[in-house]
Amino acid sequence: MTFLTPNSLASILETAVSTHSSLLGRATHAQILKTLQCAIPPFLSIHLISMYSKLDLPNSAQLLLQLTPTRCVVTWTALISGSVQTGYFSSALLYFSKMRRENIKPNDFTFPCVFKASTALCLPLTGKQIHVIAFKLGQINDKFVGCSAFDMYSKTGLKLEAQRLFDETPLRNVAVWNAYISNAVLDGRPRKAIDTFIKFRRVGGEPDLITLCAFMNACADARYLDLGRQLHGFVIRSGFEGDVSVANGKEGIELTDYMVSSVISAYAGLSGLEFGRSVHALAVKACVEGNIFVGSALVDMYGKCGSIEDCEQVFHEMPERNLVSWNAMISGYAHQGDVDMAVTLFEEMQSEAVPNYVTLICVLSACSRGGAVKLGNEIFESMRDRVYGEPKLGKIAADNLFKLDPKDSGNHVLLSNMFAAAGRWDEATLVRKEMKDVGNQKGCWLQLGYCKE
Repeated sequence: MTFLTPNSLASILETAVSTHSSLLGRATHAQILKTLQCAIPPFLSIHLISMYSKLDLPNSAQLLLQLTPTRCVVTWTALISGSVQTGYFSSALLYFSKMRRENIKPNDFTFPCVFKASTALCLPLTGKQIHVIAFKLGQINDKFVGCSAFDMYSKTGLKLEAQRLFDETPLRNVAVWNAYISNAVLDGRPRKAIDTFIKFRRVGGEPDLITLCAFMNACADARYLDLGRQLHGFVIRSGFEGDVSVANGKEGIELTDYMVSSVISAYAGLSGLEFGRSVHALAVKACVEGNIFVGSALVDMYGKCGSIEDCEQVFHEMPERNLVSWNAMISGYAHQGDVDMAVTLFEEMQSEAVPNYVTLICVLSACSRGGAVKLGNEIFESMRDRVYGEPKLGKIAADNLFKLDPKDSGNHVLLSNMFAAAGRWDEATLVRKEMKDVGNQKGCWLQLGYCKE
């Protein structure tokens, strides 16, 4: 191997990453030291740091960084990017802070990585601070940086900031529109997603596979069958294949974690278990199944499709979980009406993640479906500071529970009691009025409730 040039050695390091071969990577590193000794070109050092990070060898990557005499933004970004790809989100943010202390300015590759880390850890305040840095450095108008910031705000619950950023983005590419549409679907606003897709088409936007999957999911959630059929016709006319592997293979597109999670979410909305399993197989083949976003999407898909065993298996095999992962698993138990498991998981998650209003909706849904109204009240009380401090959250909880089953009187009575206990009498009265409007009878429900208790 002594005849190999530095460029050839860099190519071998890239092969080690793509084949997940730490043995090949270490052997190449040894050859570099033997051949080049101390005169290692900076670009090779960057390849080595990137290789160790992406092969889940963070200690080696960090040691190599410390031994690198001249550290630049590309060197640090290689370490940060690799940490994010392998799920070391806290480490990625720590490296970002160290880089800033060395007065090295992040670039348009650094910011998407740290925004993604903030999203995975559900740290909106950290994300805001990173946004400020990107703004001061003039990077926020970059389409990839702006898209990552928007995705962070959407997934961490800062909807107003997300909307403001979207409105202020001067150049919106398909990735920005995809982020907006996908997050609207994930946030339970399918009509908003549909309206945005229509607006996207009106300004001349050309949808890709991710756009179509998100729009398909929105049609399923909104129960717009005719619109879904129109989409089907558009897919055929546009030449998109029904099979994801065929569509990607045809264009030579490499599957990414974002693409896979979007497609999985679409099949979750359509309750397409077999198709979802096919995409799961593709995720394994593409080596992205360990990604926290793909894992969360798989848990959500299996839960909504009723395959609770697969749902549990994916959840327990995830190397790292975030708030979305926990909520998806609790939601899966809620769909099954398994109150005990939903509540057990809710209690367990509080040691790793802070519950939000989506968690509340999932747990209350499980209690309602299982007839455990008293337990539902107790859980609501345990989160009262979080919910009562944000009046909108109560309405969001009510709206989402009513979507699950408009005629389920358990949902209505449970929420009415909660609002009354909080002294929010107008909302309690409104919920009871809606209960009468959909034909629920309180007496009948109470009788059934006592039987179940």
